[in-house]
Amino acid sequence: MEKVSRPEPEALLAEAAKEGRGRLKIFLGAAPGVGKTYAMLEAARRRRADGLDVVVGVVETHGRAETERLVAGLEVVPRAQISYGGRVLAEMDLDGIIARRPRLVLIDELAHTNVPGSRHAKRWQDVEELLASGIDVYSTLNIQHLESLNDVVARIARVKVRETVPDKVLELADDIELIDLPPDELIERLREGKVYIQDQIARAIQNFFAKGNLTALRELAMRVAADRVDAQMAAHMKTHAIPGPWPAQDRVLVCVNEAPVSKALVRAAKRMAERSRTDWIAASVATPHSEQLPDAAKDSIAETLRLAESLGADISTINAESHVADEILAFARSRNVSRIVIGRPRPRRFTAWFFRETVAEEIVRKAEDFEVTIVSPDPIEARKAAIRAPRLAIERDPKAYLWATLAVVASGMIAMVVSRHFPVESLSLFFLVGVLAVASRFGLWPSIYASVLAFLGYNFFLTEPYYTFEVAHQNVVLTLFLFLLVAIVTGNLAARLRNQALAQRAIAKRTANLFDFSRKVASVASLDDVVWAAVTHVASTMQCSSMILMPDASGQLAIIGGMPPEDQLEPRDRGAAEWAWDKREPAGWSSQTLPSATWLFLPMKSADRIHGLLGVQFGTRQYITTEERRLLDSLVDQVGLAIERTKLASDMEQTRLLAETESLRAALLSSVSHDLRTPLVSIIGAATSLIDADEALGTYGRRSMAETIRDEGERLNRYVQNLLDMTRLGYGALKVARQPVDLREVVGRALRRLDRDLSAHRVVRDLPASLPEVSGDAVLLEQVVTNILDNAAKYAPPGSEVTLLAEATGSGVALAIEDEGPGIPENDRAHVFDMFFRVRAGDGQPGGTGLGLAIAKGIVDAHGGSIRAEAAMKDGSGTRIVVTLPAAAAPGVSA
Repeated sequence: MEKVSRPEPEALLAEAAKEGRGRLKIFLGAAPGVGKTYAMLEAARRRRADGLDVVVGVVETHGRAETERLVAGLEVVPRAQISYGGRVLAEMDLDGIIARRPRLVLIDELAHTNVPGSRHAKRWQDVEELLASGIDVYSTLNIQHLESLNDVVARIARVKVRETVPDKVLELADDIELIDLPPDELIERLREGKVYIQDQIARAIQNFFAKGNLTALRELAMRVAADRVDAQMAAHMKTHAIPGPWPAQDRVLVCVNEAPVSKALVRAAKRMAERSRTDWIAASVATPHSEQLPDAAKDSIAETLRLAESLGADISTINAESHVADEILAFARSRNVSRIVIGRPRPRRFTAWFFRETVAEEIVRKAEDFEVTIVSPDPIEARKAAIRAPRLAIERDPKAYLWATLAVVASGMIAMVVSRHFPVESLSLFFLVGVLAVASRFGLWPSIYASVLAFLGYNFFLTEPYYTFEVAHQNVVLTLFLFLLVAIVTGNLAARLRNQALAQRAIAKRTANLFDFSRKVASVASLDDVVWAAVTHVASTMQCSSMILMPDASGQLAIIGGMPPEDQLEPRDRGAAEWAWDKREPAGWSSQTLPSATWLFLPMKSADRIHGLLGVQFGTRQYITTEERRLLDSLVDQVGLAIERTKLASDMEQTRLLAETESLRAALLSSVSHDLRTPLVSIIGAATSLIDADEALGTYGRRSMAETIRDEGERLNRYVQNLLDMTRLGYGALKVARQPVDLREVVGRALRRLDRDLSAHRVVRDLPASLPEVSGDAVLLEQVVTNILDNAAKYAPPGSEVTLLAEATGSGVALAIEDEGPGIPENDRAHVFDMFFRVRAGDGQPGGTGLGLAIAKGIVDAHGGSIRAEAAMKDGSGTRIVVTLPAAAAPGVSA
């Protein structure tokens, strides 16, 4: 069946992300003066003539009359005035343009740096915001302002451009129009004063505007524009499921394997790419047989790919379960490759009649829409490789052929026994079963060996004349050869099915490993747990030693986890780690940097920072396969994300604690400023009266002032005691000295402490004499009752009742304190025991710190009891605070 072409999901998502955004068109030039602004204005005037709403955000005419004439007639958004350095400077008004919301805005000089104090530091950031607002933008840019070409331009023109734009800005452009002008014409415009003023012309021609410089810059501009157009074409092909290739721009694909010619192929592809000034890709093919390759072959593939990467190739791996040539061609079409470089197939004469064509031959036959380049190996190297390597990549395990022999012998013996007792015509099926068993267990070549052995055994033992290789009937000859053919074909199919099953098993294992690791790191909360999960999983999955390095408090890299545990690095390994940390690139063993190290260090990066390094060591191995490297990169990415997640969680928790601390500090300061100051003012006022008007006050007056000082002092003492108790509760320093306590005595002492505060209320006590004792600290329990009664005295109206009730419960004693105040709203009853919480009421609300009930709850919880708030009346008014405490053990009974 033909494969159905479908758009790539990534391409569709990229297109969907552009919905609602404005479109960006960049007029790209090689140098100042080529006419970018002029071309932009001409295009804008044509759009306005078509009825489009066009405004000028900022256009620099540089005094050129023809440019000023094009600006005339277009609506210009007034520039914003920004004060800087004692001067008022004019800058593009970003907010004014967004408020005006034109369909198209013209913004000149995309690389311009804004005046300090502007919303964005660079003008291209203003353009990004306009595009996000749905406004189309026309802008201009010179090639020397592109960040990736900044150093190249500096070497060409010997001028370092300070204002640059990131390459991603060019990638955002929906359209690029190259404004080109031959160097001679540009120099002529310069001499005519159409680019710079007369004083600067001679110096410009001798330096930046030299003809050689302009030619090189012109080529750079053309190449950048061509690359961008090529990228847009590739995106269009992926979005619309166009198979390709389109003959727009050359792109070279070189296919490498373990053959000695692979390095020659890579060098040839590099030369082709340089001559055509184009990109090139080096790809290896991962098949079910790849896992069975010897270590030397895997090392050769890895070394070849490293060579290609060092020469500037884009490295890829093509996964092919079968039909390798078709997968290579499909990959080439998806990457819009125009030329495929392969090695010359080995000459075949006699074997061509028995074995199918090689991958290279199949590519040559099927690649009708590609240019295929065949590279021959060096003859001397080819002969050396032929001597070193066997002709056929056959299974070398002697046990496989031994088991194949035993399987055929067993099949023959069963067939002979059956033929003696049952009239069975198709005895060859017994041999086919043996061949299939060998193929499914040991692969292709043992199955071919078993097929030939079965053919000989079937001829020798089961065809007339018996025990000879002679054939009595001609029709038996055809049967025998058909049997051999069927045995080989079925063995081949079974071997392929086995290889595909092995490949799927390997893929499933890798996927399960990644899923298992994702699940592990998602369930851990601390950095230490993530590190431990990472090093153990990498070590077990990759069969290697692993470690994670992160900077310590002094900024030096330190080992924070390893499997097996490791705390030291050799100097060469330490150097590789520091280089990987500084450059944010892999370094060490099997990399392009410091390969003499025994560890490979990979940076664990997130979007904007590097968190640490993951180090792996494979012992005496000399290579790492492409699949292993891809799996390792996936693990590194997941570890980096997990570490970032834990750091974000830690930062959020710290931020939450800081916010709570700040809120607590503000509440405490507010409370202190009111509840400490009020009694202090009363004390100071009473004391001052005693001093200044001692004789005038008389005996009664002096006693009244002294009582005021005493009451306010006690009030102040209770408040300070509340603060101290809250501090002890917060730090877990509150110790309960348990002993049997008579709750009636505790209530009596609390009522005496609050005698003055409760003097305006009727206090009713209903405490049975038979009330059992409770287990607790008498001093702390007195504080609980005092805080609750103080709360009732504040909120209950004068003349109302305050009732204290107590009764025995199943295993404790319940004390209820009721008042006839306004009550607590139902939604606030669960919060009245929180620190600094106060029920919202009118301006006449009595003052309070919001600590009394919170302290009461903390003390009751420390006793193993409970406290709750409820309404005292059916209509919801009044407040009842119920405290339940454990009863004391009876005398002689262990608590």
